[in-house]
Amino acid sequence: MSEEKPTIGVTIGDAAGIGPEITLKAISDKTNRAMCRVVLIGDAGHMRRLAAKLGVALDDIEIVDLNNLPTEFEIGVDAAVTGKASAEYIEKAVELWREGKIDAICTAPISKKAIALGGYNYPGHTEFIAELTDTTDFRMSFFADKLRVVLLSTHLPLTKAIERVKTAALVDLISFANREISKLLGRDITIAVAGLNPHASEGGMFGSEEHDEIIPAIEKCKSAGINVSGPYSPDTIFGRCASGEFDAVVALYHDQATIAVKSLAFGSGVNVTLGLPLIRTSVDHGTAYDIAGKGIADESSLIAAIKLAADLANQSRKPASI
Repeated sequence: MSEEKPTIGVTIGDAAGIGPEITLKAISDKTNRAMCRVVLIGDAGHMRRLAAKLGVALDDIEIVDLNNLPTEFEIGVDAAVTGKASAEYIEKAVELWREGKIDAICTAPISKKAIALGGYNYPGHTEFIAELTDTTDFRMSFFADKLRVVLLSTHLPLTKAIERVKTAALVDLISFANREISKLLGRDITIAVAGLNPHASEGGMFGSEEHDEIIPAIEKCKSAGINVSGPYSPDTIFGRCASGEFDAVVALYHDQATIAVKSLAFGSGVNVTLGLPLIRTSVDHGTAYDIAGKGIADESSLIAAIKLAADLANQSRKPASI
C-alpha cells in the first residue's frame, strides 16, 4: 500500500445491475485516482470484458478476482448467481480490511432479492457488514458535503416507523450520532432533530409526538452536554443543514431522510454506515436494472463515495500493506 495515499477496496456490486459500469467509470475519474489507490473486488473476466466495451483502461488497476460469474448471464434481473457473487465480494472486502490490505470499503449497489436468492438473508449491505464485523450498534447515514443525516429507522412501513419515535430511542440515536460523527470529523458537532409532523406539530396542533417523545429526548441529551436542538420543521431543516447551520440532522424515518438528500444532493450523496470498526461508504441509489447494460448509468454518487472513503481514511487509517 502507498505510504501517501489510502487504499480503497471497491466492490463491483450486482453484476446484473449498473454496479460494474459505474465502478469502471468512477475509477477513471482523475480526482479519485490522485487521492487514493483503488482495488477492485469482483470478477476480473467480467470487468475486463465490460471495460473493453466501455473503452476504459484497466491495465494499472488491481483486481482481486473471485472468478465467480459465468461468462454469460442475464442483465437486469434478480438471479441467484449474481446475488451470491455480489455477497462474496462484500465478504472478501471485509477479509482484506481485517488483513490490513485496504483502508476502507466502498460498495456499488446490490439487490436485496438477488442476495437472498443466492443464500444470504440480509436486508442490505449495512446489516451484512455489521454481522461480518461483529457490530451490534450501527446506523445508516447519508453524507452530502455539509448535509449529514442519520436515520432513526430504515426499511420499515411508515406506520411502524412512527411507532419507533420514542424518547429512549431518540436519546440513544442522538448520543450515537454525536459520538460517531464527531469522531469522523475530528471535532465537536451541532445536531438538529427533525420533527415528525408538519411544522414539527405547530405547538401540538398537528400531533403529539414532538411534545411527548422528541422534546424530552432533546432535553435529556442537552443535559448530557450534547449540542442538539429542535425539533425543527422537516420541510426546512435539511436545507438549513446543507447551508452549514448544523453539522448533522437526525431524521425520524427513511424517506424523510432520503427525499431530502436526493433532492438537495442527487448524484453526490453518499451512504455511510456509522458504528462499524471500518470505514464503509456506498452510493445513494440501487441497481437500476432498467438501464443496466446500456452504458448510460451515472457514476457521480460512486465517485463521491470513493472520495469520501479516502477523506475519512486519511483522517483515521492504520498502517497497512498489500
